[in-house]
Amino acid sequence: MSQINGSPMRRRPRLCVAMLAASLCCLGGVAPQARADEEMSSWHLGTLRAEEMWQHAQGEGITVAVIDGGVDDSVPGLRGQVLEGTDLNLNPQGAHVDESGHGTAMASLIAGTGAEGSTRGLAPEATILPVRFMEGGMAGEFDFGAEERLAEAIEYAVEAGAQIINLSVSKPELGFEFDALDEAFAEAARQGVLIFAGTGNDGEEGKPVGHPATREGVVAVAAVDPDGDRAAYSSAGPQVALAAPGTDIPLPCEIGSTERCPWNGTSNATAIASASAALIWSANPDWTKNQVLRAMIETAGGNGQRDEYVGYGVIDPARVIVDGEGDPGDPDVNPLFEDYEASLSPPVSPEPQVEEPEVPPDAAEAEEQPGVAAEEGDGGGWLAVAGGGLAAVVAGVVAWVVWRSRRRQRLGTVYAGAAPPPDQR
Repeated sequence: MSQINGSPMRRRPRLCVAMLAASLCCLGGVAPQARADEEMSSWHLGTLRAEEMWQHAQGEGITVAVIDGGVDDSVPGLRGQVLEGTDLNLNPQGAHVDESGHGTAMASLIAGTGAEGSTRGLAPEATILPVRFMEGGMAGEFDFGAEERLAEAIEYAVEAGAQIINLSVSKPELGFEFDALDEAFAEAARQGVLIFAGTGNDGEEGKPVGHPATREGVVAVAAVDPDGDRAAYSSAGPQVALAAPGTDIPLPCEIGSTERCPWNGTSNATAIASASAALIWSANPDWTKNQVLRAMIETAGGNGQRDEYVGYGVIDPARVIVDGEGDPGDPDVNPLFEDYEASLSPPVSPEPQVEEPEVPPDAAEAEEQPGVAAEEGDGGGWLAVAGGGLAAVVAGVVAWVVWRSRRRQRLGTVYAGAAPPPDQR
């Protein structure tokens, strides 16, 4: 792995899997169809009581990784907000290159400052980590090697220290296992990173929730309209966890423009959910990802009931930040993925080590002599005196090293596929 905020990470050969040629839908999603007035309202900021929340927190101290088609850091509202990031494409141009404007729009919804008439995000003091893993944004394709690049992107974001990962992308379910991606999501869970992904924009066609929102450990976000109703295009399914504003969100008609167009899609909802989490975490920096997520669920509009359309309801972060509602609960238990996180090897929250009972002074003195004799005889007495506690620690360290080694070896195996011909890239 190369520099986190320096040059792009080491390139790996692409995986030749024909199924990966399926098209990608960047969920911003439905391209703007009609231009709107420059003063069109950012209704979601009012609905979510942004001004009230900004009196308490604005996302400071929180880094959100935007894994997308790049983020243009020259946009006025994002100047000084965007880290260097990385471009994982075969022919990298840099993480700040955004050919469609999709990744820039998502970053702006999260952390835009509103400078010079640009988009104002819900968490204007959050930091954006751009990770470019596809080309063309909304018009892009989940081409050969995209799954491995997505896995690498998540791994990169975790190692770079992002607390939140925003995945405003979707495609049909894989239909097969992809070990590198599963390992990336698992490592994100172990490192306390919160991941949001859009459910997809195929609800009107009756299509299910798309990948990667279907993956364990990923919070699937649906979209609602200005009336708070589920958007017809928003894909539904048992994976849906939360909903957020996604319809008629005013965003630039093109990169750098102050003219606004209404964007529709679960991409917008995902970015707004990520920004909400950033605000909550900024206001409660000692919380874990589990506590942030639990507070979001408890204060959503579903009154604790979950359905396939909006999950536990529409997010309402002001209830947490302004009103002081939402019990964060157990920091080590994920409210959505408890069983999944416990099943990982090693698990997200390992079982606590059983402490060795205290040895009475007399017993310690009685055991001291065998230890000394052993030390004099073969140099191993120190381990005998220490007992099983040190041995358990050593065994644990060895097991961890072996696990990491096998994980890296497995990733290397996955990435060993031959690169496809140039016309298939």
